[in-house]
Amino acid sequence: MIDIKLIRENKEMVKENIKKKFQNHKLPLVDEIYDLDIKCREAKQKGDNLRALKNEKSALIGKLMREGDKEEAEKVKAEVSKYGDEIEALTAEEDKLNKEIKEKMMVIPNIIDDTVPIGEDDTKNVENEKFGEPIVPDYEIPYHADICENLNGLDKESAGRTSGNGFYYLIGDIARLHSAMLSYARDFMINKGFIYTIPPFMIRSDVVTGVMSFEEMDAMMYKIEGEDLYLIGTSEHSMIGKFKDQIVKESELPITMTSYSPCFRKEVGAHGIEERGLYRVHQFEKQEMIVLCKKEEGMDWYNKMWSYTVEFFRSLDIPVRTLECCSGDLADLKVKSCDVEAWSPRQKKYFEVGSCSILGDAQARRLGIRMKTDKGTEYVTTLNNTVLATPRGLIAFLENNYQEDGSVRIPEALRPYMGGLEIIKPKK
Repeated sequence: MIDIKLIRENKEMVKENIKKKFQNHKLPLVDEIYDLDIKCREAKQKGDNLRALKNEKSALIGKLMREGDKEEAEKVKAEVSKYGDEIEALTAEEDKLNKEIKEKMMVIPNIIDDTVPIGEDDTKNVENEKFGEPIVPDYEIPYHADICENLNGLDKESAGRTSGNGFYYLIGDIARLHSAMLSYARDFMINKGFIYTIPPFMIRSDVVTGVMSFEEMDAMMYKIEGEDLYLIGTSEHSMIGKFKDQIVKESELPITMTSYSPCFRKEVGAHGIEERGLYRVHQFEKQEMIVLCKKEEGMDWYNKMWSYTVEFFRSLDIPVRTLECCSGDLADLKVKSCDVEAWSPRQKKYFEVGSCSILGDAQARRLGIRMKTDKGTEYVTTLNNTVLATPRGLIAFLENNYQEDGSVRIPEALRPYMGGLEIIKPKK
């Protein structure tokens, strides 16, 4: 949610930003909010003036009573009573207008950074930089589900019976590899100075609407029937929610945390659920990084955060690239975002394994997260980034470390988490 001052003082800039995001259907909202805000401030001003007058007249009543002029005092009392009724009506009008303004403000997109490329959808995203040589070996790389099954590591058929499409059993060395990658990701971020946290895996609706747009919420979140609780789609949601309605000291910033959680997503949309493989599923696990900082430090942290993900995947011998998200591909709360994509030697192309975003004060404004300074309080800047989301990260690992004989090599960085194992061999 943007600061309403932007609409008061520069509504044409807000409209231009909406156009850059190809959401022209939202343009009328800007004028509607502008007009409602004028009415709301007028109601508030009238109410404030009447309160001051009421206080002045109330003091006069006491003076008249002390002077013995009861008749005049009764007249003033009647006036004060009338003021009270008017104040009550103005307060109700102000509350109604504020509610209407907030509802409309919640769907106005955040102001994107000047460096964001302009484009309608993800086909207009722009490659930034490649890290590592994208190699295609002279032998065939099987589909990742086949690699797992050849290593007796995947059972989707049984998961279909227990849970339906979009779920899976990981078994044996593949399950161990999956957990090893997450443990390595955890320690990797702890070594970067981030505080390790395991958050709640369910959150209330007021936290959900504080961290994401309504469109994202409908497409992603699983609702717990009969309760005001949702399963998290990423731990960023409960991690940012941790600071809801809190005022942090300026000296405590930046707050840098890394969190583990399972994630649950409906995955509603044209892409659907991958029936055979593990790329798009309802349930996965994730190591995330979250930063709360001052506004002026936001972009520095943004660049540090995506670079940590690149460093993590390169330590596992996985070539990656960064892809700048264009304006039409940015979620409404985001100022700027880039995807980290891993090389697929089987498909001979890159695919997304993580995303880094800076949201300015949009989440902080919705959730009431502020910092205390010498000059008062102001909203903090929030950022989030994927360290590892797996099994998607597992797919990248398997393809890039697959050997011609059907085995999977374990890079040195991961061996301590695999009991010293250097290679996973097919079971005969």
